[in-house]
Amino acid sequence: MTESYIHTRTRLEEYFDRTAVRAWERLTSDAPVSRIRRTVREGRDRMRALLLDQLPGDLTDARVLDAGCGAGQMAVELARRGAQVTAADISPRLLAVARDRCPLSLADRVEFVEADMLDRRLGTFDYVVAMDSLIHYRAEHVAEALSGIADRTVVAVVFTIAPRTALLSAMHLAGRMLPRGDRAPAIVPIAAADLSREVPHASGRRLRPIGRVACGFYISEAIEFRP
Repeated sequence: MTESYIHTRTRLEEYFDRTAVRAWERLTSDAPVSRIRRTVREGRDRMRALLLDQLPGDLTDARVLDAGCGAGQMAVELARRGAQVTAADISPRLLAVARDRCPLSLADRVEFVEADMLDRRLGTFDYVVAMDSLIHYRAEHVAEALSGIADRTVVAVVFTIAPRTALLSAMHLAGRMLPRGDRAPAIVPIAAADLSREVPHASGRRLRPIGRVACGFYISEAIEFRP
């Protein structure tokens, strides 16, 4: 991992574990939220469904990494399909929320681990799902992450990026103008073409666009990566 990647990851860990955990816990529950956050909640629900649609309906005995599991919603859905899930996140407080919310009937299928998705000690997987876990990184860092996990993935990685749209670019610029102490980690808009140029093709690796979800203040694009 490059120094720049580690710096971004450290900021994410501090933000989600110390600043935003309560807001994130509320957003990922059924609790009332503001109109803007409702659009984010709905958008995330739609994106989760879109990514799950790319995986087999029956994942019995498949090993799946939920990379950046957050409050654990994706991990639970994967376990319901029969997968053995490693739910990894760099925020111990979000992992605690995910662990508490996991139904007892699925507890033996989900292992919650405090770790970066690139930690080789996590092992190998049939599938990797990284929903909105890479949207704070530049294209070269996303490519670095994909390359780092490629030799530990048998079938496919499905993940999301923040697409380069006028709205997201404007929000990114506005965030950079805030005083440093008031900033959340910036979402970095990426053009799919830029990402394709960064991902090495020599070994036959390919990116396949899946679809985009645009719901109010939530805009995210799903991509499949075949190692």
